[in-house]
Amino acid sequence: MSAVNQTLVVTGTDTGIGKTVFSAGLVQALQASYWKPVQSGLEEETDSEIVARLSAGSVLAEGYRLQLPASPHLSAEAEGVEIDPAHLALPQLDGPLVVEGAGGVMVPLNRDLLYLDLFARWRAPVILCARTQLGTINHTLLSLRALRDAGCTVIGVAFIGDAEPEVEESIVQFGAVAHLGRLPMITDLGAQPDLGAQPSVLAETFAKHINLDLIRAALTVGELS
Repeated sequence: MSAVNQTLVVTGTDTGIGKTVFSAGLVQALQASYWKPVQSGLEEETDSEIVARLSAGSVLAEGYRLQLPASPHLSAEAEGVEIDPAHLALPQLDGPLVVEGAGGVMVPLNRDLLYLDLFARWRAPVILCARTQLGTINHTLLSLRALRDAGCTVIGVAFIGDAEPEVEESIVQFGAVAHLGRLPMITDLGAQPDLGAQPSVLAETFAKHINLDLIRAALTVGELS
């Protein structure tokens, strides 16, 4: 079974929308491993550290760890590094793998390569996370078009934030895309001394609000292909 068949890519319409928490919930629900290809910014808790804390799952080492909290290409240039796509091949694992991109679909990795180009090379199915705030219709539809134009298979859109039924319905209609559910903001998941309850809080919320059957079906199709 190839890595592609068991891999799900999680990307978003923007940065800071909650896709790392979504990724942690997905890792936990699928008993998957997690991989962040490029981590930009090391002063605060990294995405890999957040996922490890919230999911108690297996977290792989990042392909690149960069100090500056900025777009990966700028972070790399600040350290005199060029991100090499050959160093970002999908890890070969026996079980499911959740891969989280950085920021949005069109984030540059170097002066010639976008995350979108990497997604297209990987050929793994994509989940697009979108916040429910004002502007999300435009951002989400543009992201869906970019993904599809690049030949990526989109499983669906996972919304994050307060319920906005008309907005969500509009995206599903105009984007001709599956609604994977809406993950509400969870206020008690921050770094605290007592971390024991956090994975269970996320697991319960995720199972209640996210359509895991649609996501698991994408992995099943991959196994059979």
